[in-house]
Amino acid sequence: MTNETTVTEFILKGFSDMPELKVISTTFILFIYLFALLGNISIIAAMTRDSHLHSPMYFFLKNLSFLDVCYTTAIIPKAIINSFMGSQVISFWECVAQLFSFIMMCSSECFLLTSMAYDRCLAIHKPLLYGVIMSRNLCAELVIVAWLSGALYAIFHTVNTFSLWYCGPNVIDHFFCDSSPIMRLSCSNSHTNEEVGFAVGGCIILGAFALTVSSYALIISTIVRIHGAGSRWKAFSTCSSHLTVVLLFYVTGSTAYLRPSSHYSPLQGRLASVFYSILTPSLNPVVYCLRNTDMQVALKKLFVPSK
Repeated sequence: MTNETTVTEFILKGFSDMPELKVISTTFILFIYLFALLGNISIIAAMTRDSHLHSPMYFFLKNLSFLDVCYTTAIIPKAIINSFMGSQVISFWECVAQLFSFIMMCSSECFLLTSMAYDRCLAIHKPLLYGVIMSRNLCAELVIVAWLSGALYAIFHTVNTFSLWYCGPNVIDHFFCDSSPIMRLSCSNSHTNEEVGFAVGGCIILGAFALTVSSYALIISTIVRIHGAGSRWKAFSTCSSHLTVVLLFYVTGSTAYLRPSSHYSPLQGRLASVFYSILTPSLNPVVYCLRNTDMQVALKKLFVPSK
């Protein structure tokens, strides 16, 4: 970080600019956060406990749920506590840590979803070799690569944001430390940093998305060649939940981040972040449990143990 930075703390505006809406919006966000927390922790516990759910698909899903817990927890508790206590202050280094943690978790999830698409592609395109190729070691390596890649991108993104000179004002028009509203506070010219961050982020997101689309193109081409509507539907149903989560993740994420900081709108930024960082992680457990009989049975065993 630059030694010229004179700001030692930032002020977060919170979920709403209007005081009368702050309590309502904070209560709503708290409810959604607790729902996401309970849903994802339940999935982790159910899959850990049930030996029938120790396949690669559920291993990746367990890691996805863990990432959802981590990246919502990186930003939401601080925003809720600040809102209820009437304090909007976050220290400079706490802000740095929050941005790094959030970007690392989000980008790791992006890479993990790509690995999950590859897993489903192998299961459908090469079912006879699936058990050999998708070994425990490969599953663990794919998850580790997702985490390391996310950490490397988060380091770049954090340094790119906080290498600018911040001398005041220090009011962030957001409910957490996000790069676009922070860069708008810079006392130095942030154009180059904005363009570089947008280009690198766009390449990474679009690259991961392209790999995911390629996997699903192969999946669809394989399903089309399967004889019998019942067999085709059974094959597609094994990846329909993942496809839904991918669409939720990329649609909400691209709305929030695939645009230059110069075109940033505070209101749109907060709304997009609510969908991206809170609603999507809360919907993921619902999506995966809605049609998955094995998950439903595992959750029933977890919450209603047999006598």
